[in-house]
Amino acid sequence: MTLSVVYEPRGRAREYSPLALNLYRGCSHGCQYCYASDVLHMQVEEFHKPVPRAGIIAKLVQDAKALQAAGNQKPILLCFTCDPYQDIEERRGITRQALEILLRHEQPVQILTKGGRRSIRDFDLLAEHKARCTYAATLTFTDPEDLARYEPGADTYAGRVAALRAAHRLGIETWVSCEPVIDPAQTLAIIKETHEYVDQFRVGKLNARSGDMAKIEAVIDWHRFAREAVDLLQDLGAKYYIKEDLKPFLRQRQLGV
Repeated sequence: MTLSVVYEPRGRAREYSPLALNLYRGCSHGCQYCYASDVLHMQVEEFHKPVPRAGIIAKLVQDAKALQAAGNQKPILLCFTCDPYQDIEERRGITRQALEILLRHEQPVQILTKGGRRSIRDFDLLAEHKARCTYAATLTFTDPEDLARYEPGADTYAGRVAALRAAHRLGIETWVSCEPVIDPAQTLAIIKETHEYVDQFRVGKLNARSGDMAKIEAVIDWHRFAREAVDLLQDLGAKYYIKEDLKPFLRQRQLGV
């Protein structure tokens, strides 16, 4: 089956979803750790001025028809190289159109966003099709100053938590991406504070290539964080998935290395 815009992720992204869809080219959230501009071979300044991908809706209609005809049951994640609820979505509404198309063609959908309250307006669609929909938020910090520094265009921690609560109340399955981990103490606090309305936590680490982020990664005790995270999740009775990049540190700790 040949598809135009729905694709199979590779590498680390594959752990999150077997299929994905990127609706915009670029993202205005401005996250310091973001890898997507490199993947798309875009200058950072250009990447931070997002536009809808050319012909995205027409191409998605064709992909959705093909997936439905093939009986696809694999969830499609929105999005990896952009955020489906960055501020441009309020003007363009591409994400809502995409959801309507995918759900009309009986496709399972996962949303992963830092858009928080901007995403709530589409919860009517998710609630109507809750058997096919999952809502997820990336949570990195509880501290507003850290959020403003590392994720200046994204919604606040409180805003993202409010969206998770709202989804949970509507019976929509939820999960949280605890990745990247930049301040382990804040990540543990996030798990503790949100576990009552999060159906699963997916916990990774920080994977930096160079610069200040690489310096932060180098000084974090990943063995300690992995053990503390798993202990906390188990104590809370929370469902969780430890990402492949973090698993070796957990295994080494178990072996006493």
